[in-house]
Amino acid sequence: MPTRDLALIIALTTACCVLVGLIGLIAVRLLRRRPLRLTVVVAGLVPVLAVAISVLVNVNAMFLSGHDSFVVLVALGWAVVIAGGLTVVVGHSVSAGALAVREGMRLLGNPEDRISAPPASDLRRPRSRSDRSRPDASGSGAAPAELAALVAELDVIRERLNTSRTREKALEQSRRELVAFMSHDLRTPLAGLRALAEGVEDGVVGDVPAAMTRIRSTVDRLSLLVNDLFELSRVTGGGHQRPRRLVSLAEVAMDVLTEVSDHARACGVQLLYDLPEPDDRLPVLGDADELIRAMTNLVANAVRHTQPGGTVQLIGNRGADGQIRIAVVDGCGGIPDADLAHVFEAGWRGNPARTPDDGGAGLGLAIARGVVESHEGSILVRNIDGGCLFELALPLAQ
Repeated sequence: MPTRDLALIIALTTACCVLVGLIGLIAVRLLRRRPLRLTVVVAGLVPVLAVAISVLVNVNAMFLSGHDSFVVLVALGWAVVIAGGLTVVVGHSVSAGALAVREGMRLLGNPEDRISAPPASDLRRPRSRSDRSRPDASGSGAAPAELAALVAELDVIRERLNTSRTREKALEQSRRELVAFMSHDLRTPLAGLRALAEGVEDGVVGDVPAAMTRIRSTVDRLSLLVNDLFELSRVTGGGHQRPRRLVSLAEVAMDVLTEVSDHARACGVQLLYDLPEPDDRLPVLGDADELIRAMTNLVANAVRHTQPGGTVQLIGNRGADGQIRIAVVDGCGGIPDADLAHVFEAGWRGNPARTPDDGGAGLGLAIARGVVESHEGSILVRNIDGGCLFELALPLAQ
C-alpha cells in the first residue's frame, strides 16, 4: 500500500476515534447525575463504536474491499452486541453495589436492620424491612467484591455503633442511679448533722461531748464516701495513671488478710488462704496501693456478707493462660442470677438480705473493677455452692 494511502487511513481512523471519543465524553458528562449503569454502558460502547465508524469511513473511501469490509462489519456488529450486553451486566452489578452502600449508610443509625448487598433481582423492587434484616446468602449478592466488602464493613460499623449506643445508655442509667444513691446517702447524714448542730446551738442537747462524737463520726462517714467517689472517678476516668512497678500479688494478699483480720474476727468469720510457696510471689506490674484497695474491697465485702461462723477463703495461683488469678470465696449464700450482671455497677447494693445497712455507698466493687481494668486485667463473679466466688486476673509480669 502506498505511503500516501497509509497516512490517509491513519488520519481518517484517528479523526473518527477522536470524534467518537469526544461525543462519548460529552455523553458521560451529561449522564453524571443519571444512574451509574448508564454511564458504564456508554463507556463500554464508545470504543467499539469508534472502531465500527472508522471501518465504515475507510470502506467508503475505497481503502477496503467489499468482501473484507462485510466480514469486519459483521464482527463489529457482534462486538457491539457483546459489549452492550457485558456493559449492561457490569453496570447493573455496580449499580446494585452502589445502592447497597447507600442503603448501608442510611441504616447506620438504625439498630434493627442489617445491611446486605442485594441480589440483582432485588433491584427491581423495593426492599422490605424483613429483606433488609435478612443477610445475603452468598455474602456478596450482585455487587463487585470491593463494594461487597464495603457493605460488610458498614455492617460491622453499624454493629459497633449499636454496641456503643447500648453501652452509653447503660452508663447513663448507671450514672443516674449513682446520683440517686449518693443523694440519699448524703442527705441522711447531713440532716443528722444539722439536727445535732441546731440542738447544741439551742442548748437542748445535754451531753455535748457525746453529740460532738456523733458529729465527728458522721463527718468521717461523709469523708469516706467522698474519697470513694474520688477514687472511683480516678480509676474509671481514664486519666493519669500512677507509675507501675513490680508488685508481688501474694504479698498484697497477705497484707489485705492482715488488715481485714480484726473486722473478720468481730464478725465471727474465719479467714483462710491458699497461696503459692515463697519462691513464687505472683509478680505483676501495677500500683501496690490500688491493688491493695481493690483486694481489700473484695475481701471486706465477702466478710460482710458471710454469716457468723462461716469462712472466707483467698486463693492465688497462676492460671493456665499465663495470667495470675486471685479468687475470694465467701459464704454469702449466693447472688440471684438476675443481679450477677449488676454486681460491679456503681451504687448497686443488691437485695436487703445480702446487703445489710452498714452505711456503705455501694462503690467498693465498682472501684475494684476499675482498678483491675486499669491494670489490663479482668474481674468476674459467679455463684458456687453456698456462696460466691470473685476472681480477678492480671497479666503476669515478664
